[in-house]
Amino acid sequence: MKLSEVKPKSKCRIIKISGSGNISRRLLDMGCNRGAEIEVIKVAPLGDPIDIIIKGYHLTLRKNEAKDIEVEMI
Repeated sequence: MKLSEVKPKSKCRIIKISGSGNISRRLLDMGCNRGAEIEVIKVAPLGDPIDIIIKGYHLTLRKNEAKDIEVEMI
C-alpha cells in the first residue's frame, strides 16, 4: 500500500521508498527511513498535501511524494 492511500488517523510503517534522485534523498534526510512509524493526521480535501507525524514531528508531503513511499498498516 502507498502512503498516499492511507486514511487519516491511521498508523503505518515504512517498508520501502522507491523513486530516484532528489526526492528520495530528501525523504531519507527528513527521517522517512525503512521501519519508521508514521501516523497520518490529515489529508487536504483534494488529497494534496498530506500531514503526517514521523519521529515526533509533523511533516507535510505532496501526493506525488507520498506515492513513492510503500507502507504496511500497524
